[in-house]
Amino acid sequence: MSLSREQMLVEMGITPLWVLRDHGSSASPVPLSPDPSPMNGRGEANLSSLPLAGERLGERGGDAAPSSLVSSVAGEPPASAATQEATGDWPELAEAVAACRLCPLCQQRKQAVLGVGDRQPDWLFIGEGPGAEEDARGEPFVGQAGKLLDNMLAALDIARGNRVYIGNAVKCRPPGNRTPEAVEIAACRPYLDRQIALLQPKIIVLLGKVAVHSVLREDKSLASLRGRCFEHAGIPVTVTYHPAYLLRNLPDKAKAWEDLLFARRILRTAGGG
Repeated sequence: MSLSREQMLVEMGITPLWVLRDHGSSASPVPLSPDPSPMNGRGEANLSSLPLAGERLGERGGDAAPSSLVSSVAGEPPASAATQEATGDWPELAEAVAACRLCPLCQQRKQAVLGVGDRQPDWLFIGEGPGAEEDARGEPFVGQAGKLLDNMLAALDIARGNRVYIGNAVKCRPPGNRTPEAVEIAACRPYLDRQIALLQPKIIVLLGKVAVHSVLREDKSLASLRGRCFEHAGIPVTVTYHPAYLLRNLPDKAKAWEDLLFARRILRTAGGG
């Protein structure tokens, strides 16, 4: 039985429910950076002049980014893959990821998990790394966190495979589902960068600190990065919580929903759906 939009929001734990208003009606914006300049010196785009769409609804948590972003996180161990560039089209990339042995995670994996979805997407969601079920099935976000992510996408009237691609910063399962280490993130970064180059999404949403570390090379708290628009390889990037974190911290689901609406406004401003 299919759920209505309101039922999906209740299932996600987002209450009270707010109703989408017609374009042009008054709405309270998500707080944006007050810096009036187009770029504020941290590789962060100023979006205070973005038009609103009249909307308000109620972690485990690549170095194409602007040079003003930190080039690496302090103390990140070097990895041979960090100086290599992944090349080729999808078949070559998939083959390289499947055969990769650049870090110890390859030793216990059942399979590497490249990603899934529309290869001409509007949205690219990047998570942390495969869990046990993802490692077995070869697809990201298929457990409970994946169900929550699917509900969040459905509330935006999108779905995996339809204008959406879903991947992870790390392609192999860390033992015991632990947080990936810096050297493991660095080893997989060229593969993720190649995915982004092939996909050319209109917006990237980073789910949790590992994705932030991989794409933005930032090690700040998620709270300090939410509600801000960054850039990677000319593509706008936003940050929110990992669905696994939200399963353990239910009140923050509403914050994650605000982050998705913020991302959608950026996408619409860029001419996306």
